[in-house]
Amino acid sequence: MELDLNPVNRITFGAIGPPGKRVFYLQARKDDQLVTLIVEKQQVLSLPIGLERFLGDLAQRNPDLPSASADYQREDMGLEEPIEPKFRVGQIGLGYDEASDRVVLVARELADETQESEVIRFWCSRSQLRAMCQWGLEVAGQGRPICGNCGEPKDPEGHFCPKSNGHKI
Repeated sequence: MELDLNPVNRITFGAIGPPGKRVFYLQARKDDQLVTLIVEKQQVLSLPIGLERFLGDLAQRNPDLPSASADYQREDMGLEEPIEPKFRVGQIGLGYDEASDRVVLVARELADETQESEVIRFWCSRSQLRAMCQWGLEVAGQGRPICGNCGEPKDPEGHFCPKSNGHKI
């Protein structure tokens, strides 16, 4: 199955649950159609890096293209109910349509080789996608604190750090 939301009215990341047990979502709306997908925290953190490279390359190829802002209002970025994910995302890709000046975010379902994966394309303005990525970094940063020694998240009950000679910190 393939689905195109062209263009989206809004697109956002969100997380539900306590730190350490949160589930991350990518959600977009086109008119009355709401699409929610489960994503990994690492995807939320890595998409902004890929997007900035992508937009940088795009600006080099199209020097007259106006820059994309990352402005957003926190109250506009929350997830909408109902939270009914279509699938878990395995791969995320980016493309660009010069005629419409839209970036397409392609989300492919995490599937095994025996089943066909679903694909959803979210057509966004460059500013919508940049704002979503900035918001995603903020959402991901609201989780567990990171250990300064090993770089792993600390649990509220304590943290067994492999670099602390077997001691809990």
